[in-house]
Amino acid sequence: MAGLRLIVGLGNPGPEHARTRHNAGFWFIDALAEQVRVRFGLDSKLFGEIAKADIGGRDVWMLKPATFMNLSGKSITAALRYWKIEPEEMLVAHDELDMPPGVARLKFDGGHGGQNGLRDTMRLLGHGKFHRLRVGIGHPGHKDRVTPWVLGKPGRDDEASILRAIDDAIGVLPLAMDGNYQDAMTRLHTPRPG
Repeated sequence: MAGLRLIVGLGNPGPEHARTRHNAGFWFIDALAEQVRVRFGLDSKLFGEIAKADIGGRDVWMLKPATFMNLSGKSITAALRYWKIEPEEMLVAHDELDMPPGVARLKFDGGHGGQNGLRDTMRLLGHGKFHRLRVGIGHPGHKDRVTPWVLGKPGRDDEASILRAIDDAIGVLPLAMDGNYQDAMTRLHTPRPG
């Protein structure tokens, strides 16, 4: 399978959303940018902030849509077209309600699971054949509490767990960059001892 050429972090723009659970995709891509020492710059034709990085010896574009979450697909599809990148060469990092904080999972294809950024992207692409990094944020326990939960900020312990999972995910990225998704998944999905 092809290696990665585009990494997208999903989130809502603006300081009021910065550390919310729903912005776990932004947390991931911001942590990655910090680690590889690149800065994002706004690109209005791609409706987002972009950066170019070298990860594992390969060039990769990084994108943070500047649209709101439910319009993420507009930015993502514009970037794919502009850089002539196939959807299967893309990794989209997003928050995942159905996994606890501290867990991150790689996945290819599948449904959107109610995640509005994925829903919009899949609507515009006509399919879901791209890689996802699901960053667990936990579930509040009842569907009526989901909206304030995802738009709220996690407590200190949950935040630390989410950041640890993001670090683990960044650690396996060089494998994914080379197209070794199975090895990346095995390493990421195997619980660490301790």
